Amino acid sequence: MFYSDAMTRPLRPVSAQERPGRAALSRDAGRFERFAREDVSDGWDIPEEQAILRTHVSDEVPRSVITYQRSPDLPFDRSLNPYRGCEHGCIYCFARPSHAYLGLSPGLDFETRLIARPTAPQVLARELRAKRYSAAPLAIGTNTDPYQPIEGERRIMRACLEVLRAFRHPVAIVTKGTLIERDIDLLAEMAEQGLVRVGISVTTLDAGLSRRMEPRCPAPKRRLAVIRRLTEAGIPVRVMASPMVPALTDPELEAILEAGRDAGASSASWIMLRLPREVATLWQDWLQAHYPDRAGRIMGHLRAMHGGEVYSAKWFSRMRGEGPYADIVAQRFDRAARALGLDHRQPALRCDLFRVPPQVGDQLSLF
Repeated sequence: MFYSDAMTRPLRPVSAQERPGRAALSRDAGRFERFAREDVSDGWDIPEEQAILRTHVSDEVPRSVITYQRSPDLPFDRSLNPYRGCEHGCIYCFARPSHAYLGLSPGLDFETRLIARPTAPQVLARELRAKRYSAAPLAIGTNTDPYQPIEGERRIMRACLEVLRAFRHPVAIVTKGTLIERDIDLLAEMAEQGLVRVGISVTTLDAGLSRRMEPRCPAPKRRLAVIRRLTEAGIPVRVMASPMVPALTDPELEAILEAGRDAGASSASWIMLRLPREVATLWQDWLQAHYPDRAGRIMGHLRAMHGGEVYSAKWFSRMRGEGPYADIVAQRFDRAARALGLDHRQPALRCDLFRVPPQVGDQLSLF
């Protein structure tokens, strides 16, 4: 399947004064909506105060929280997301189109209208107790960040970790958030049993670029400090140079890997920038606003890697693209990872320790 960049242009641009600390420039309707709203002048030249977009959180009561997938190019078959939407606001986030399923904008709504799942830990425990359940690594953070700012108050991710620890269930976590440091006590205990591994995404070492591209994420140096704290606690960490943006961040590839290694990371990975569905339009609007001089070059490289289109969802190539440019980046990564000792996978997670903990009222075992 191919996605064209000839998509409907945003109808609801939002001024910079109304969206401080946000990456997307608009809040146009999702692709499933029958109608779109457009802001127009009423003809009265009366100054009006512009309301600043604030983060709004709604609650969802899920019937299930473990999502199973059969994508042949992913290293896991199940995942969990404590939240929908992400306040980190990374403009390149491939999860943005999922907000359209909720009748919300993949643009600013994705960053400002979040959905928490406070009963996720209880539902997770129920699903793990099912007689037909067979343990395998559970991926968390593959869609939205479990350690985004609202986790500090909601603590849903920590409660999920407590459930996984009780069941001795393996988990692989991906995050940019420093809140993971709060849970080092749980993660270190699970790491001793071979039940956890973590990936920390470092997209760029340029703090200014990071602030524009991923406005509410911790600064790059702070993420490297997270790697150091986790590894010092015995938790295996992978530095993720992802996504690599051609002609914008990919010149930093080797430096990112070296900084990750120096912080204690034991392995590394990378993917190329992906622009599925609405992300393509949002990304190109952002490029024109911040890097108009490079926009043509960046988009030209992306099209060359996806058969002339902005994005292709073709299995096994969607993550890295195809063609000379993609090959060069892959070769650079392989060479740097090998030189830095990061060219091996993280240790396999143990599934043989899984067990269902007793509940109040259960008959105790004699052995």
